[in-house]
Amino acid sequence: MKKAALKKEIIKPLHILFRKHAETYVKPNAAQGLRDLFVDELKYLYWAESAYSRAIPSMIANASSDNLADSLTSYLHTGKLQLARLKKIFAYINEPAEAVRCEAMTGLIKETEQIMIETEKGMVRDAGIIFASQKVKHYQIAAYGTLCSFAKTLEEHKSAALLQKTLFEEKSADKLLSEIAETSININATAVNDNVYDMYEA
Repeated sequence: MKKAALKKEIIKPLHILFRKHAETYVKPNAAQGLRDLFVDELKYLYWAESAYSRAIPSMIANASSDNLADSLTSYLHTGKLQLARLKKIFAYINEPAEAVRCEAMTGLIKETEQIMIETEKGMVRDAGIIFASQKVKHYQIAAYGTLCSFAKTLEEHKSAALLQKTLFEEKSADKLLSEIAETSININATAVNDNVYDMYEA
């Protein structure tokens, strides 16, 4: 009986053993590390939003579809609101609203410019602008989604609410771009390619 009781004491559930092992390696400054990452990524995002807003007018000028041009124009207005929200977040967390160059957005904007250079104005260029714009939207969705999660973990609830609002806007914008592409632009772009192909065949 004594041996059985002793054995029972020694064998502990695995989740307790793993929990103790994990607790041993938790750094005391882990929360501060996450907050530092949160602030750094906010600065990159602040720069990215500003840079993208500056790039949109050129995209509008190059778009031939009224629906696409109208959507891009609405992003200019929405972008200003999103920048204002980011400024509020910096204020909420007592940090200066500092913009730090984002290499990801730099690359996405350069790619957009290259597409507009390499295509003629028309449906094919419009399709390229949507393609590049959706890459930007996917970057923004990932950035805002992750920062919203960070804010919730850090109990920065006001910041999380603002980030969540922008995340919803970016997802809606991405969905609208898909609808514009799939209902008209991609189909018309294919027709343009067919006409060009037929011309060379003749």
